Amino acid sequence: MKSSVNSIIELKINRLKLGQVFFASDFKELGTSTAIRKSLSRLVESKQVERMAQGIYVKPKKDKILGKILPSMEELAESLAKKEHINIKPTGQYALNKVGLSTQVPTKLVFLSMGNPKKIKIGKSTIIFKSTTAKKLAMKGQITSLLFLGLEELDLEKLSLMEITRIKEILKLEVPETLKYNLRLAPTKVSDFVVKNLLNA
Repeated sequence: MKSSVNSIIELKINRLKLGQVFFASDFKELGTSTAIRKSLSRLVESKQVERMAQGIYVKPKKDKILGKILPSMEELAESLAKKEHINIKPTGQYALNKVGLSTQVPTKLVFLSMGNPKKIKIGKSTIIFKSTTAKKLAMKGQITSLLFLGLEELDLEKLSLMEITRIKEILKLEVPETLKYNLRLAPTKVSDFVVKNLLNA
């Protein structure tokens, strides 16, 4: 039976695309959690798969020059969200980095979701899912939705002139109707700041 579990899991993994993320729970119907974990550990030892975190694995891509290529933290977060059937949106420093307001690449990626709170440590980085309201997740697009979610965590009175100039540039990139829509859903401190200091300036 153990040999059968090993063989079936290996066969399923061989059919995956290179770079694809998968989970130990994907094989629940094949055996006990202990049997599945042992099978996956054997495949990790043989370097057929890479263990990213507890229960999270990837079939790594291999490049002749770069060697083993693993998925980004964002790709892992999206795979987790897909598995949990939840929508997620970047927030905080990560959101600001994505829209070009911050050059700081955070080691802690924070996403808002309607699911349960979750923290996953992967090497020196951390993926965090924070529970939020449907209102925040309803913002559209990848420009002002990320900008507004990132600004929420800043002290808006201490923004530099360079940051304010960059925010104005980002606002100009947004479709006017989407800007109006997202402003209605943005946290009050953010919408007030944008309307008073940026749109009417």
